[in-house]
Amino acid sequence: MRLSLKILAWIVGVLIVLVIVLVLFVALFNWNRLKPTIDAKVSAAIGKPFTIDGDITAAWSREPSEPGLRSVLPWPTFTARKIRIGNPTWTRQPQLLQLDALTFRISPLPLLLHHIYVPSVQLSGLQVDLERDSKGQANWNINLPQDNHQPSSWKLSMGTIGLDKGEIALDDVQTHSKLQIGITPLQHAMPYEQVVAQATSTSRADVGHDVGRMVDSNQTTPDVSSHARRTAYQFAWTVNGTYQDTPVDGSGKSGAVLALESATQPFPIQARVHIGTSKIAVVGTLTDPMHLSALNMRVWFAGASMAKLYPILGITLPDTPPFATEGHLSAEVHMQGSRYSYRNFRGRVGESDIGGNLQVVTGGPRMKLTGDLHSQLLRFADLGALVGGGSQTQKEQRGDTTPQPGNKALPVEQFHTNRLQTMDADVTFEAARIERPNSLPINAVNTHILLDNGVLKLDPLHAGVAGGTIDGNVQMDSTVQPMRTALDLHARRLQLKQMFPTVQSMQNSFGELNGDITMNGAGSSVSGLLSNADGDVKLLMDNGVISKTLLELAGLNVANVVVRKLFGDQDVKINCLAVDMTGKEGVFTSHLFVLDTSDATINVDGSINFHDEHMDLNIVPHTKGLRVFSLRSPLYVKGTFKDPDVGVKPGPLILRGAGAAALAALAAPAAALLAVVVPSRGQHNDCQQVLMQLRNAPPPGKVK
Repeated sequence: MRLSLKILAWIVGVLIVLVIVLVLFVALFNWNRLKPTIDAKVSAAIGKPFTIDGDITAAWSREPSEPGLRSVLPWPTFTARKIRIGNPTWTRQPQLLQLDALTFRISPLPLLLHHIYVPSVQLSGLQVDLERDSKGQANWNINLPQDNHQPSSWKLSMGTIGLDKGEIALDDVQTHSKLQIGITPLQHAMPYEQVVAQATSTSRADVGHDVGRMVDSNQTTPDVSSHARRTAYQFAWTVNGTYQDTPVDGSGKSGAVLALESATQPFPIQARVHIGTSKIAVVGTLTDPMHLSALNMRVWFAGASMAKLYPILGITLPDTPPFATEGHLSAEVHMQGSRYSYRNFRGRVGESDIGGNLQVVTGGPRMKLTGDLHSQLLRFADLGALVGGGSQTQKEQRGDTTPQPGNKALPVEQFHTNRLQTMDADVTFEAARIERPNSLPINAVNTHILLDNGVLKLDPLHAGVAGGTIDGNVQMDSTVQPMRTALDLHARRLQLKQMFPTVQSMQNSFGELNGDITMNGAGSSVSGLLSNADGDVKLLMDNGVISKTLLELAGLNVANVVVRKLFGDQDVKINCLAVDMTGKEGVFTSHLFVLDTSDATINVDGSINFHDEHMDLNIVPHTKGLRVFSLRSPLYVKGTFKDPDVGVKPGPLILRGAGAAALAALAAPAAALLAVVVPSRGQHNDCQQVLMQLRNAPPPGKVK
């Protein structure tokens, strides 16, 4: 027993001696002797010149955070002063990084297990100059050498990085950016919750005020976990300069230390930045900073136009009126591809509200946008620029205007096909109400938007229009030039008095409009698309009124001239308007074009050439019964859309029998058009009756 005690005493004594020797060695050894070795090893490892110009010192101190007897054990603390990392020869600045001092501690007990644990690193007087040239060379890229040796039995773990103050400069030729970032310690640490409350109030009042209304922030909250509540803001920072050649000015706060390997310790961030006329404000936490896998922030965006967010987001967005949004942002950022989510966001664009969830994924051939969008009130003027609309002033500001030739009636303004090739999308969209003053009233819209490699599809597309519906699908292929468009739309039960609310004569009408349109063609404007379009147009309108005001409102100048020659300036009540036309390479030919009134049935045949905007139509009136009709000779319509020629065809008056024979020839197309008639809801349908009469008309040989 005494021998065992002696052995144990010797072991303890040896350990104490070793500890004393180690302590004395660390405290008394001239660590500056190792500077040449350290400089050479680090320079070889990072591929850049590394030097320690100052002294290396070591000291011992206890770690009070350790539990029990372990808190008595001293830890070595090393300090290296005046550290420099040089730049490549192509840079403008000689140094990539300069430090007044670098201090780190090592936990001694893990060394027994071949584990080097550095719980904290403190940087003092940090100065960083980041540069990238036009060839893509960046001085911050570090190419670590390939290690072909057996893996070391030693393991290195890093804890947190602290900073007292610092300056960071960025000169990036590729992104046309020059930024100066300054970091200074706060006089007093600010609790996380206090900064969140202040940032929320300020951002709602400042950023949200840009559209005159504050967006509701109750739906989005930053990280309020127990870990986040224990964090504090201890540093303030400022940024100024240019980004994408746009002025940048901002400020914010951050935590004192940055956890490198902890997946649970949050790092608090608060920022408000102006980039040109756009503003962004964030408040929240960042966890696992090596991967940004737990970005948890409330984010406000605002500005004069969504298009100006491109320098910030890298996403092509339409030109819009002033906007403001607020939502919850999370992200996973990786070199091969990243994922950004903007959830439960709400906001305004002009006078329109918008909200939903969006996700952007990068790393593929193009970034991809997915999610859902919804709106209670959407003003077409606010988002019309997405499809080339908007006011003339907006178009001039974004350079979208195309001069309209004097001899062309159809718009030649170009579609913006380049916007369809910058990204992919899979988004559902629903708007409860669309506001288009002085235009066709659209009650609601919902659609599925698919954009894949420059091909845009709206499928299915549903819209509530003028008390009825329009259903179908649209496809636009921007990968070919000119752009190819295909559409298949079906209009049902559109109420005439709602379609023309300003036409007094229509307000007593119970008529409806039904129709089918299938069309495909290639063109980068309305004029170009119609000039070579193929397709079919079927249209039925019953119990309506044709008036000078209506035709002028619809822009149908040619029809206005024809109606005045037939009926004068009086309003004409129509029982049915039936149209069935087929287009081939921009030339639409009439199979059936009948206007039925109480006095006459008017038949139109011929063709409309959208390629050169010429018309070649014959208009033949057929008097009903013994009623007197002022004009029984046919009319002709020739000339262009801009300069039409409408006149009376020379020759004898149309005989009643010949007129009946002409109507009998319409029996087959009339039968085909009956499929467009929607069964009336207990109401009389004049078009159905007219088409039935045409279908049952006797063949020409039996006309009496």
